[in-house]
Amino acid sequence: MANTKTNWTADDVANRFEEAASTARRLPPVRVQGYFTLWPTVVRSEWERMSADEQPKLHFQPSPSEVDAMLEVMHWVQWLEVEQRHLVWMRAKRYGWREISIRFGCCTKTAQRRWAQSLQHVTEQLNSALKVRA
Repeated sequence: MANTKTNWTADDVANRFEEAASTARRLPPVRVQGYFTLWPTVVRSEWERMSADEQPKLHFQPSPSEVDAMLEVMHWVQWLEVEQRHLVWMRAKRYGWREISIRFGCCTKTAQRRWAQSLQHVTEQLNSALKVRA
């Protein structure tokens, strides 16, 4: 996807990561090919369906443009170290700072600083790529 953006900011990058995480969450599940069942489908009565704990899940698949934008963000992730990738992706999936700091074994302020540095690194890479194109 070609960007016509003139200058990237860390907030723009953070928003794009959140959109990519949302798109990834809405993708259809991956299923193992080749397995099937010969059992008949169980047809439940109306009363059985009403008493079931499961509610039907509404699953809106992302549009092709959203998938393209997500794939572009996945290319950005390659500019980061593995720990930075996990940090940025956890924040994009809206994990709380406390959960993130526990995962990385640091205080919340340190996790926030590392996240901001990671976003700044991606922003600098994007802006330098724009300068090369111009």
